[in-house]
Amino acid sequence: MRYRVKAIAADARVVETELDAPSEAEARVLAAGRGLAVLSLARAGRGGGRARFPLLLFNQELLALLRAGIPLAEAVIALSEKETRTPVRSVLSDIVAALREGQPLSRALERARQAFPDLYVAMIRAAERTSDLERALERYVAYQQQVDTLRDKLVSAAIYPALLIGVGGLVVLFLLGYVVPRFSHIYEDVGSDLPWLSQLLLDWGRLVETHALAMGGALLALIAALVLAARSDAVWAAVGRQAWRTPGIGERLRAFELARFYRTLGMLLSGGIPAVAALRMVSGLLSPTLRASLELAIERVREGQPFTATLAACGLATPVAQRMLAVGERAGNLGEMLTRSAEFHEEDTAREIEWLTRLFGPVLMLVIGGAIGLIVVLMYLPIFQLAESIG
Repeated sequence: MRYRVKAIAADARVVETELDAPSEAEARVLAAGRGLAVLSLARAGRGGGRARFPLLLFNQELLALLRAGIPLAEAVIALSEKETRTPVRSVLSDIVAALREGQPLSRALERARQAFPDLYVAMIRAAERTSDLERALERYVAYQQQVDTLRDKLVSAAIYPALLIGVGGLVVLFLLGYVVPRFSHIYEDVGSDLPWLSQLLLDWGRLVETHALAMGGALLALIAALVLAARSDAVWAAVGRQAWRTPGIGERLRAFELARFYRTLGMLLSGGIPAVAALRMVSGLLSPTLRASLELAIERVREGQPFTATLAACGLATPVAQRMLAVGERAGNLGEMLTRSAEFHEEDTAREIEWLTRLFGPVLMLVIGGAIGLIVVLMYLPIFQLAESIG
């Protein structure tokens, strides 16, 4: 989750930034690790009415203008003049004012930490030292497009099962809450013995009809409790810890987190940021389990130990990534190999998700169809038996 932090920096300046952390407590710990004294902390996107800054679009447009030969300040002015959204235009106007004062772009971006994350600012600062701003923007655009593509695949894979569960659940709820109670009246005067499951179903129908208000209130309370639980950081943290302990799922989550870790770290190293500083910047992308291993890896890398061997010893390198990073470390293109490792694991994750979706959809449809069919058969079974007895 992403949190917006307002804090006092080590030089006594009041700064605003955004941090990725699984919970509010973890966000405070992460801020303290960066030397920030937190004044306020809130979930990003809640309250304030502040529009989300289109960072990817900003980079694409700025890159196009710079490639056309337009100076940086004039390019940002052009982007500001064409912008119609007031919050976004305000951010761009602040950048223009800072550039006119003679400040570098990275310092101007630091003024708007709510729009530009620390990773992005650090990458721009490194590009300014090497006079390679266009390449840095190009690298960030490619990075963000890959991240968005993976996220879109995950969302697309979850839509179909979610629709099946939602529609199937509503149908089952309609049958058990409306149809079955009315069928129970049909069999009230039937003298013959009903099958046990049919009798149980009809008893349920009478129970629903007798206590409809109480059960409706209980259902609404359950839905409200689930919504509150879904918005609780503590609940999501507990779910995450349990998922990490689950065989199979935990290993997949670890591979997914490491892929994101490799991609971001590769972008920073390719941008010229030192390894130790880059490792500290990406610590917020990891869960608490892996973050403890990362802190140990940072200390060892600072002491001069080999990068790849340190990640492997601390459990931050998969077998495939370890081989690729060893080659990259020897060839001097560690950032590129980190990106390739991320692509390998992301493609592997996408294939597994696609396979699970293809398998899970029909299985889920079979289960929901079976449940609906069972309810309908149990409702009509007494009628079939009565017809046989009359015949």
